[in-house]
Amino acid sequence: MNQVNVVLGSFYGDEGKGKIIDYLSQNADFSVRCSGGNNAGHSIEIDGKKFAFHLIPSGILNESTIAVIGNGVVVDPKVLIEEIENIKANGYRVENLRISDKAHVIFPYHVQMDKLQEELRKEDKIGTTARGIGPVYCDKFERCGIRMGDLINNRFERQLRRNIENKNEIFKIYHYELIDAEEVIKQYKEYAKVLKPYVVDTITLMHNAIEEEKKILCEGAQATLLDIDFGSYPYVTSSNPTIGGVCTGTGIGAKYIGEVYGVLKAYSSRVGEGPYITEQDNEIGDTIRELGHEYGTTTKRPRRCGWLDLVALKYAAMVNGLTGLAINHVDTIGKLDTIKLCVGYEKDGKISMDFGTDVEYLKDCKPVYEEFEGNFGDISGIKNREDLPENAKKYLNRIEEIVKVPIKFIGTGAGREAMIICK
Repeated sequence: MNQVNVVLGSFYGDEGKGKIIDYLSQNADFSVRCSGGNNAGHSIEIDGKKFAFHLIPSGILNESTIAVIGNGVVVDPKVLIEEIENIKANGYRVENLRISDKAHVIFPYHVQMDKLQEELRKEDKIGTTARGIGPVYCDKFERCGIRMGDLINNRFERQLRRNIENKNEIFKIYHYELIDAEEVIKQYKEYAKVLKPYVVDTITLMHNAIEEEKKILCEGAQATLLDIDFGSYPYVTSSNPTIGGVCTGTGIGAKYIGEVYGVLKAYSSRVGEGPYITEQDNEIGDTIRELGHEYGTTTKRPRRCGWLDLVALKYAAMVNGLTGLAINHVDTIGKLDTIKLCVGYEKDGKISMDFGTDVEYLKDCKPVYEEFEGNFGDISGIKNREDLPENAKKYLNRIEEIVKVPIKFIGTGAGREAMIICK
C-alpha cells in the first residue's frame, strides 16, 4: 500500500467494493468512509457469515484498523446505532470507530421530504432510496444543517425547531404528517449519548496519521456514474462518490493519494431509474440477476442487469485517475455459454468510445458488442491469473487492452478468500 489508497465504484454501485476494502484494510491503520449515507451498502462474507454495512466503514472488522466516518458522510443516528449493536452482537469490537464532528445529521423530516419529493416527480421519479439523503445535503448547502458536533454538545435544539417549523409548513400543503419537534429532540438527545464517545475532529486525526506515516484506506460509496456532477444527471446520488469526494469528504489533500482502485463486476447492474446502455431486460438479464444474487444491499430491490460496458469504464478511469481495476463476479459471468462485452457506442452511423452523461445523448447510443466464450468452470480456488481457463483470460485481457488500466484483483467467488491478487 501507498500511504493513502482509494477504492471507488466504477459504474452504478453494488460492484463488490466491500470485498476489496476488506482485503486492503488488513494492511491499513485507518479505513475511511468519505461520502453518502445509509443509501449505500457494502456486503462482506466472512467465515460463511454475511455482513451488510451502510454507514460504518467495512474495515471495522479488522481490530487493528481505525474505522472513520468522514465529514462528507451524512449520518442517520438510529441506523448507525443499530449497525453498532449488530457488530457487537456478532463478536466484533467498535471501540475503533470514529465519527467526524462535521458530518451532517439526518432527521425524520429529511426522510419525509425525500418521499414527498419523489411522489411529486411522478413519471420523472429518480428512484431514490427514500433515506433522506438528498434533503440533508440540501440543508447542508443551504447552511441550515445540523452536524454531529452540534448534536453531541446539545447545540442543536434552536436550529432543529426552526427547521421543523419550516418543513411542517410544506407538509401542511401536501397533507403530510407533521413532525413533532419536542419528540425528535428527546429522541436525538438519547442518540447523542450513545454516539458521543465516537465523535472526534477527524481532519486532525487524519493529518496526524499522515505525519506518523500510517496507512489510510479511503472507501467510496455508490459509484462514478451516480456522481452528482459526473453521473447521468438527474438519475444520480446527492454527493461526489468520485475521487474529488475523497478529498472533500476527509480533508486529505490530493498529493497524499497513491493507488486508486476502480471496482467493477464482470457484467453490470443498476438500481433505480436512468439510462443504462447495456441493460438486458430479457432472459439473459434475469439469468445474470439470479446467478449473481443481484438484489440491493440497502433496498432489497432487484437490480437491472446487463453486459459490461467498456465505454463507461474508460470514462470512470479517466474521471478518477484509476491506477488499477478490481473485477468481481468473474465466476458468475463464466457460467454463461456466451458473454458479450460492449466495446463502443454507435451513434448516427459512427462508432466511438465517447461516453456522455446527458440522458438524451445516451438514448441515441447503441452498444457495439464483441462476443466471448464462457463456461469457465469452477474457478473459486484459483490463486494465480495464469491458471485461469483460456476463455476467462481472453475476456480479462480484452478489458485491459481497451481500458488501458491493469487488473489488480479478480473476484472468483463470494467468500473473503475467493480472490486472485495480481502481481
